Parts: sequence; C-alpha cells; structure tokens
Amino acid sequence: MRAALPLATLGLLVRGPVHGYALLEQLRALGFARVQGGTLYPLLKRFNDQGWVNYEWVHDEAGPGRKVFSLTPEGRRGQHDLSGAWSRMTEALALAEETPDAPADTAARKIERE
Repeated sequence: MRAALPLATLGLLVRGPVHGYALLEQLRALGFARVQGGTLYPLLKRFNDQGWVNYEWVHDEAGPGRKVFSLTPEGRRGQHDLSGAWSRMTEALALAEETPDAPADTAARKIERE
C-alpha cells in the first residue's frame, strides 16, 4: 500500500482541490486505512517541492485555516507517467503469475514488445 500511496494521492488530486484532512479521509475510504498525517503531509510537501502540487491557505468562519492542495500541470503529467509505470508493473506481475513454467526471459521479451 505504501508504494501505491503517491499514485493514489495524485489520482485524488486530479479530481480537484482538496484540503489535507479531506484527502486523508478519501485515501482511507479507498483502503489506505493506516495512512496518517505524518505520512501524507511529507508526501504532499515533496510533491510541492517538485512543482507537482500547489497549496493555498483557506480561512472560513467555522474554524482555523486549512491548506487546500491542487495539482499543477506538471503534477498532471507526473500522475500520468506514474500511472503508466504502475500499469506496466501490474501487467508484468500478472504475466509472471500466469506463466509459472515459462522462462523469465520469455516473459520479459513479451513485456518489452508491449
């Protein structure tokens, strides 16, 4: 699950701006039940440092200000690239499970052709 967290986070941000706590709740609803703020917020900071995510402080009358995160165009490209890499990895794992008797180099050649 930890390896999938960056892609899941970016995937949720593709939907639109969201504050950190809501993002955390959305991730938990997707099955990332053990994700804590101490994991998510450093990830969002890394994305911000990379130029993939921006944030702004939003203040309302109901409580303290919150950071609202949004994906940048670079972040959309990064999400697209990560999604493609994840798909290729998933295909490779599925192929490895499907062909237990096939030599490893045969499976690798099939993946390279695709």
